[in-house]
Amino acid sequence: MSEETELGALRDQIDALDQQIQLLINERAKCAQSVAHVKEQYANGQAIKFYRPEREAQVLRKVMSRNEGPIANEDMARLFREVMSICLALEEPLKVAFLGPQGTFTQAAALKHFGHSVQCESQVSIADVFREVAAGSVNYGVVPVENSTEGVVTHTLDSFAESSLQICGEVALRIHHHFLSNASNEKIEKVYSHPQSLAQCRQWLDTHWPNIERIAVSSNAEAAKRAAKEPNAAAIAGDAAAELYEITALASNIEDMPDNTTRFLIIGVDKTQSCGDDKTSIMVSSRNQPGALYHVLEPFHQADVSLTRIETRPSRSGAWNYNFFIDFEGHFEDAGIQAVLAKVGQAASDLKVLGSYPKAVL
Repeated sequence: MSEETELGALRDQIDALDQQIQLLINERAKCAQSVAHVKEQYANGQAIKFYRPEREAQVLRKVMSRNEGPIANEDMARLFREVMSICLALEEPLKVAFLGPQGTFTQAAALKHFGHSVQCESQVSIADVFREVAAGSVNYGVVPVENSTEGVVTHTLDSFAESSLQICGEVALRIHHHFLSNASNEKIEKVYSHPQSLAQCRQWLDTHWPNIERIAVSSNAEAAKRAAKEPNAAAIAGDAAAELYEITALASNIEDMPDNTTRFLIIGVDKTQSCGDDKTSIMVSSRNQPGALYHVLEPFHQADVSLTRIETRPSRSGAWNYNFFIDFEGHFEDAGIQAVLAKVGQAASDLKVLGSYPKAVL
């Protein structure tokens, strides 16, 4: 048997498998349409919830647990995410607000979580994302909350203090920054970027471009947009912004920490049911007295509940009063968690549950 004969047989097999895959995807899409019809039939005039974060998380975890390779678990899950995104769009296209403009890492996080069949709507600020979701103009919003190098995004935490929106999910996105410019090296006099990105690349800039002006702007995408138009400017931004604004990467992966990751939150109006592997976020206002934080945290220790994050922000209720933002494992509806929160509420002056949601799958 010749090489061409063997390759021809394998290609025929691939073509046959492709046909089966295509048929099965369309069968899945028909099932999704049937789901929509059933929901409409039993809606009784109430708003229909087509997208269920906990159901999607369960499906993706099943995909990863039964995967036998050679495709990696994460790659297989991303593939299924896109299939689900396409099927959901047949039921009802989701509108998702994100911190813009086009080409930001927040948009990349939105597409990673919802797939590319959603309608992404750019917003100028984090506050605008919250307003659009609260007004019902979009189904969900995506906002950054913390970076592994530079810490918390304070505007997001402060927005939760005054909002009734719920956290419905989370996205962890590896962040790779590039030094972008259409100018030659000797002409570059300034670099634009978001303040967080400038901080995440501080050592690289100090080593390679110690003398250029560093200018903070509202987003990395805005930085790339400006730098693409100016003959003496550079930007620090990611792949999407570089492609969108047609600007060349002079250096790639310039972040100081190779595992640089940003966590984003999905915000919506409705509470999310348990998927079996959840997180809960709360905001606690403590009394201004000795041991206040200790008494807030003690119930978690006694119940052996794992805390994953604690942040402190000044409270607007008075000078030297603080709000504590706490993430922990478990769902608000779990009996054990409710018992813990009851004790926390007794130790705090105010307790606000920001949401329970599936842990990031990818």
